[in-house]
Amino acid sequence: MRTDIGADWQVFKLEELVEKVRGDEARFLEFINVPSMSCAVYHLPKGCKDMQSPHAEDEVYFVLSGKGSLRVNDEDHDIEPGTVLFVKANTLHSFFDIEEDITVLAMFGPQC
Repeated sequence: MRTDIGADWQVFKLEELVEKVRGDEARFLEFINVPSMSCAVYHLPKGCKDMQSPHAEDEVYFVLSGKGSLRVNDEDHDIEPGTVLFVKANTLHSFFDIEEDITVLAMFGPQC
């Protein structure tokens, strides 16, 4: 999954990260966690209920695969591969109406 290059940087293979979260259950794999940011791959299978709650960090989702919707507060947004979404810290949000397994790359800023 990760190739240690040195103390100052690392290389990750997206295909290997995605493979680790694939399956019939919701899975979350954080692969970077440093004071300035964190990154994860998040997988939600078709028909799954997203149980996340608001985070203390700003968040960017990049949709890698799948189809469904993201509800932010009371507003719904259709998502598909290539969609990029920003959710401000402490904002109520969740994925729903998951028509095809969704896998996203999630990037978090430092906690507010």
